[in-house]
Parts: sequence; C-alpha cells; structure tokens
Amino acid sequence: MAKILLAEDDESMRAFLTKALSRVGHEVCSVSDGFEALPHIEDGEFDLLVTDIVMPGMDGLELARRISVETPDTKVIFITGFAAVSLNNHASQQAEAKVLSKPFHLRTLVDEIDRVLAVA
Repeated sequence: MAKILLAEDDESMRAFLTKALSRVGHEVCSVSDGFEALPHIEDGEFDLLVTDIVMPGMDGLELARRISVETPDTKVIFITGFAAVSLNNHASQQAEAKVLSKPFHLRTLVDEIDRVLAVA
C-alpha cells in the first residue's frame, strides 16, 4: 500500500483518518500543520500527501508546493471546507490535485486514494 503524509489541524479528524487509513493498509504519518510536516518531507519520500488547505501556520497549498519541490512524484489530495475559494488563485500550481470537500465519506477518500495512486 501507500506511504501517506496526512496534514490536518483538527485533532479528532486527524486521529480518525490516521486510524482509518492505517486499517486499510496504508502507512500514515500524521501532522497538525505544514510546519510540522517539513522534517518528514526531508526525511522520507511519500507516495501521497493528504492535506487540509486551511491550517494555521503553513497552509496546505504551501505544503503541497514544498513537497512537489522535494519529491515531484508525490501525489496530492486536498481536504477542506473551503475548496472553491482557496484553490481559485492556486489552480495552476496543483492542477492535478484532487479536492474533497468536508464532510466526505471515508469510502470516498479511500477510493480517491486508490484512483490517484493507480495513475502513478
């Protein structure tokens, strides 16, 4: 399965997604914001970044930009309640990234992860 970096500032959502994605066989490294993710990006190569867009400190868009510089083959899925507003100005930067609007069903996320990684 995949090695996933999960960046989500909501603690309960982060814990739920980490547990759920681990149960379906993925290796998950979870962090609370973009700044906390940086050392993990430098230390290891991830197949996928699943990130909230709106987070304190470094947001998901900047995190996605940075991971694409370090490991350009890393795929990105954004999860957010503010997708349309947040991505309008950055659409060209992450044109291939998938956006899931909260709330979403866990099965939808798992299916999207499978789809994104199958394209790799």
